[in-house]
Amino acid sequence: MVIISIIIILVYLFLIGSFAFGFDKVKPFKLKDTIAKTTFTVIIPFRNEAENLPSLLESIIKLEYPNHLFEVIFVDDESDDNSVEIINKFIAKSQNNIEIIKNERTSNAPKKDAITTAIKIAKNEWILTTDADCILPKYWLDCYDEFIQQHQSKCIVAPVTYNKINDFLNRFQLLDLLSLQGTTIGGFGIKKPFLCNGANFGYQKSAFNELNGFKGNSNIASGDDIFLLEKMVKTFPENVHYLKNEHAIVNTKPQQSWVLLIEQRLRWASKANAYTNWFSKLTGLIVLLTNALIISLGLLSVLSVFNVKIFLYLFFIKFNIDFFLIYKSASFFNQKEALQSYPLALIFYPFFSVYVAILSVFTTYKWKGRTFKK
Repeated sequence: MVIISIIIILVYLFLIGSFAFGFDKVKPFKLKDTIAKTTFTVIIPFRNEAENLPSLLESIIKLEYPNHLFEVIFVDDESDDNSVEIINKFIAKSQNNIEIIKNERTSNAPKKDAITTAIKIAKNEWILTTDADCILPKYWLDCYDEFIQQHQSKCIVAPVTYNKINDFLNRFQLLDLLSLQGTTIGGFGIKKPFLCNGANFGYQKSAFNELNGFKGNSNIASGDDIFLLEKMVKTFPENVHYLKNEHAIVNTKPQQSWVLLIEQRLRWASKANAYTNWFSKLTGLIVLLTNALIISLGLLSVLSVFNVKIFLYLFFIKFNIDFFLIYKSASFFNQKEALQSYPLALIFYPFFSVYVAILSVFTTYKWKGRTFKK
């Protein structure tokens, strides 16, 4: 058992170490204040987001990009609060090109349907997706525009983080997201991109149509980002890039309770079996095995069945390699203050992740007031 445990930890060390190495291989993209040329269609699906829309709309006003070069399409997915009213009032006062359309449901995936519905009427070649609970940075479109002008891209993945809130629940989520973002960037750095976030995701309309959009995974409610990325990487491996620029970072909200956080993670876990990228599946398996191993060895050490010193050595290796990657990510996102909760979060995370993984096998999940099967 000792040998097997050491092998698993060493494989995990190599995997996370490769992401940390890859993180630095993706060079920061610097803005040069060039003349804007790219036209964008920003697609924002929403359902009962009255609480979050004012902040998003305010950030749209502040975008430092010529109004005639972008449009915003809000897609209403059967909201029963005053979300539509809030947007309409904004449109009446705004000089931006904004409209609201109804979602055309054709599958088990409301968000995918919403994006597809909007793309059908999108006037521009570049599609950017984000969420209604996000805040867009003022140079968001400038970053995409200059990157597109300098690279032969068909798909662009960009950074996402949580707002800064000082309690353990939110710092725990922030550390987890920083780890995911570090892994995302690291994956691009080692030429194995497999993660992205639909809150900050861009691609050409023509590429989306060439790949038949979400066809092949529309039976899975979530995954409007990951499954499309997999298609893009498979078909256009040299034209999928990461936009590593601090001015492109989209801020979103963490979940407000542990119950909601678990529901979110169940939704994320629901799509894992449908991944087609072998590296993505391997990474998930190694991470899950390592977290399960840490829990098992910890319990066995307490029961004096496993050598405590060996367990502490293995835990020390995991502690440090995880910190190495998260520190790089926290530095890029300028959120090092979250690291104060890292020791406690590292102890708690294996239990959380294994619990969600087990629960996802046996249960449904809720999303926006709806219940979905796996």
